[in-house]
Amino acid sequence: MPIPSSAPTPRLVAALVLCALLVAACQLALPSPSATIVPSPFGSASPSATPTAPPSASPTSSTTPPPSASPTASPFTSYTVQTGDTLFRIAAAHATTWQSIVFWNKDAYPGLDPDDASYDPAHIEVGWVLAIQPGVVVPYEPGPGATPRPTVEPTPIASPSIAVRNGSRTSHLVALTFDMGGRVDPAVDIMELLIANDVPATIFMTGAIIDSTNTNAGRNVLSLIDGHRGLFELGNHSYTHRDFRTLTDEQIAVELRGMEQAVAARSDLSPRPLFRPPYGTYDARVLAAMGANGYSRTVLWDIDSIDWRPESDGGPTTAQIVAKVRDNVRGGSIVLFHLGGYNTLAALPAILEALADRGLEPATVSDLIGL
Repeated sequence: MPIPSSAPTPRLVAALVLCALLVAACQLALPSPSATIVPSPFGSASPSATPTAPPSASPTSSTTPPPSASPTASPFTSYTVQTGDTLFRIAAAHATTWQSIVFWNKDAYPGLDPDDASYDPAHIEVGWVLAIQPGVVVPYEPGPGATPRPTVEPTPIASPSIAVRNGSRTSHLVALTFDMGGRVDPAVDIMELLIANDVPATIFMTGAIIDSTNTNAGRNVLSLIDGHRGLFELGNHSYTHRDFRTLTDEQIAVELRGMEQAVAARSDLSPRPLFRPPYGTYDARVLAAMGANGYSRTVLWDIDSIDWRPESDGGPTTAQIVAKVRDNVRGGSIVLFHLGGYNTLAALPAILEALADRGLEPATVSDLIGL
């Protein structure tokens, strides 16, 4: 009986070669680990999506990474909505836009989907967990029927904004100005008193008070300004009322545009070219940034009523507000009040009477300085 040879037969060799070829083909067909698409709870990812580059470390970089359709395509962070948050405020803190947050989270929250009947980007709820890609901006293309806030591009001014504390002292005009960004009562009552007495005024509003879902006062005041354009004018008081000296030029632009977008969602009014700095603080860099964003006048004041402070905290009484204005007002004065001021509503009739007695006439800032 012959002893079997240990050498493989031609048939066995052929089978081994075939198996090796099949294994190699399967390995070529499998995706590499770096190309794996991981399902996302925030929406489906497109296999053809291109990962974005990490955002630049410089907050003032003009290079914007391309947008991503999926939170898994590049580093995302989760943010839990806190009391008092708005989409704009969250976006500003993460160097993106509120529209981008809408885009990334519309599948998780129908209220952020422009195609959904419940769409309302001004309404977010405490506890929502939002996916955010810091430093990335997604071009906003709303679906049918959406009413997005348009982006208002600034018209740069070659020179810095001019700080204005008063107009000509030979004028018989006095500018009554009212800020609105904190306390909201009795804002509407003050506006109605001005309307009833045909008193012109300049109103400086924050975007946050217009967008607020806790009160309608900001939107109601904006509507009254819109409906009485021959009487009132609108100025920009920032979005979140931050000290502009502490912000980068990019953050300043975000604050200004945020207020503009809050207005543009509801009216074709423009706050340009008037800006009032929160806390009245500014420096040469802030003035340059104002000019770059289309604001030719940074409006201050020469009489501060201090009406924002309650009497319980050492603030003025009604009589003290009246006396301060009456005793210090001159032609060309700019007087600072607040639509949410304590005792302001009660003081205004006597103030208007005192101006008339001295031959002075209320005016808007633009009329006072001849814009």
